[in-house]
Amino acid sequence: QVHLMESGGGSVQSGGSLRLSCAVSGSRWKAYEPYCVGWFRQRAGEERVALARIDRNGYTDYIDSVKGRFTISQDAAKTSIYLQMNDLKDDDTAMYLCASGQPGLWCHDRFSPRDFGYWGQGTQVTVSS
Repeated sequence: QVHLMESGGGSVQSGGSLRLSCAVSGSRWKAYEPYCVGWFRQRAGEERVALARIDRNGYTDYIDSVKGRFTISQDAAKTSIYLQMNDLKDDDTAMYLCASGQPGLWCHDRFSPRDFGYWGQGTQVTVSS
């Protein structure tokens, strides 16, 4: 199994910043093997949306709407994945989740929630004007 736990959400004013953390663990998590971990968000009543992803080698990928504002990174031990979010807007209000693809596999060509089988519970981010 792979376990993921998000933290760092909260309430912030428009234009502010937050740093989300995703702690990854579990019997199938091997930091020396290929992996792909992504950050997603889900607004109430809407589908889950991919935001950013990172693989073991540090390859990163972002959707256009967060490029230049959000930065995904990981620690040297490959057990924590971060999402630095700057210049937050009201539209960024959502539940933020991290997820892992199948251990041992690199990121797919496409970036879709369907390619991630292990999910955390999420952390709420609320941005207000």
